[in-house]
Amino acid sequence: MKHVNHERLRQLRLYGMAKGLEALERLPDRGQLAFDEQLGTLIEREAAERANTALASRLKRARLRQTACLEDLDLRTPRGLDRGVVRELATGRWVKENRPVLITGPTGIGKTWLACALGNQAAREGHSVLYTRLTRLLDDLATARLDGSLARLLRRIARLDLLILDDWAMTELTAPQRLDLMEVIDDRHDRAATMLATQVPVANWHRLIGDATYADAILDRLVHRAYRIDLHGDSMRRTKADAASETPDT
Repeated sequence: MKHVNHERLRQLRLYGMAKGLEALERLPDRGQLAFDEQLGTLIEREAAERANTALASRLKRARLRQTACLEDLDLRTPRGLDRGVVRELATGRWVKENRPVLITGPTGIGKTWLACALGNQAAREGHSVLYTRLTRLLDDLATARLDGSLARLLRRIARLDLLILDDWAMTELTAPQRLDLMEVIDDRHDRAATMLATQVPVANWHRLIGDATYADAILDRLVHRAYRIDLHGDSMRRTKADAASETPDT
């Protein structure tokens, strides 16, 4: 009968309950547990199993470039991180409030790591997330425009709770790219959270977007209400590499 129950639970895709039942059957004092206690244990195992599966799926779809968690954030190294801003972002309210986050700073300072850590946190809180470089997004939009799937792709991007655009404004945009980017930013304005990470200072974005009208419209939607993190200091990659090279062999 035990094996029948296990198999039936798996057929019903109640994998958490199946694992919970196996664990209960191994308890020497299982007979002392009331039915409600055993049922509650099985329900909790099923809920945990589904939550873990859903999180794994969200993280896979997010395509985060780095495995990063806010719990591992280094606040000791001086690089312009405001602890108050970090604490506020860690609450996740900015995602629910559809507020942008702008992360700037020199190469190797940890912009991508921080963006991925915040993306990971958002996914753990149940939000849909996508990380991509701006150039890749623009290429995907251009391809979609050619094959007739642009409207579908724009809808998919608009539905994301958090869109992370890395390497923002690294080169001047073409006219079609400005149009596509305006569609993305306008669709998400005050409806979903967008995060930008770049080594280009905000003051240079207007020139790189190109057309003054589009630049004004795009930047107004991004900079207004945004949390801004301007990192500075020595390259974290170089610092870690130097530390590793100085570590004596054991």
